[in-house]
Amino acid sequence: MLLQSIVNGILFGAVYATIGIGFSLVWGVMNIINVAHGSFIMIGAYLSYTFYTAFGLDPFLSIPLNMVILFAMGYLIQKFVLNRVVRGSVFITLTFTFGLQILIANICLLIWSADYHSIKLSYSSAGITIGSIVIPLVRLGIFLAALVLTGLFYLFMRRTKIGVAINATALNFEGAKTVGIDVGNIYAITFGVSAALAGAAGALISPIMSVNPFLGGSLVGKAFVIAILGGLGSTIGALAGGMVLGLVETVGTVFLPSSFQELLGFLVLVLVLVFRPQGLLGKRFYE
Repeated sequence: MLLQSIVNGILFGAVYATIGIGFSLVWGVMNIINVAHGSFIMIGAYLSYTFYTAFGLDPFLSIPLNMVILFAMGYLIQKFVLNRVVRGSVFITLTFTFGLQILIANICLLIWSADYHSIKLSYSSAGITIGSIVIPLVRLGIFLAALVLTGLFYLFMRRTKIGVAINATALNFEGAKTVGIDVGNIYAITFGVSAALAGAAGALISPIMSVNPFLGGSLVGKAFVIAILGGLGSTIGALAGGMVLGLVETVGTVFLPSSFQELLGFLVLVLVLVFRPQGLLGKRFYE
């Protein structure tokens, strides 16, 4: 039972990392707590559901489509709306993203109704058995896809000109402007990349979670915990934070009732804030 819980925690921890990376990116680069991040994940899940029911497209194959659509959505929101208040106080941007979350939830309510929607894949019950441990094929696929996305994002941030510009803007806003970086466009790209990662996370959770228009609130709570655990400004930190949260939630339910699952995650969050404010692998700059 314990070994199975550990395996489940590791498999889902990678998904948590994908959920948290985009949230951590916007917070670390733009100093915006994007409350609407969970709603972007929800839209990704709804898109995968729609592609599956309308065209029979497997959720794993819908990841690129989700990322393109959500990138465009995030880029346009940041470019033409959020950039107008991005240098304002945290309260202003927090209020804006909170209002955006409510708006997205109501739009999804109109399009997909309040019913719970889920995807039942033909191989949902298939799995690999190793001794007493069962590894579901769907969760294994989600785990591998999440690792690939995390790796590609890491390379994007370290090996591309745009990634370097994003890092430079995060470290020194005025310095980035001085050397000719179009900060407004970089902010829009950053928000778009965050939304694209959220769309990919939505595709990954769609085969294992039911989707409804109010899912965004709980997902952004997860993203917040993961970002703090891993540390802002660290891709590997987000992966570590996701793994830790996944393990704490699944292994904890072996010893405690499942109703304590959310509590355990926030308990670890408090301990990290007390003893290591910059996160497990974060930089002191973001403490």
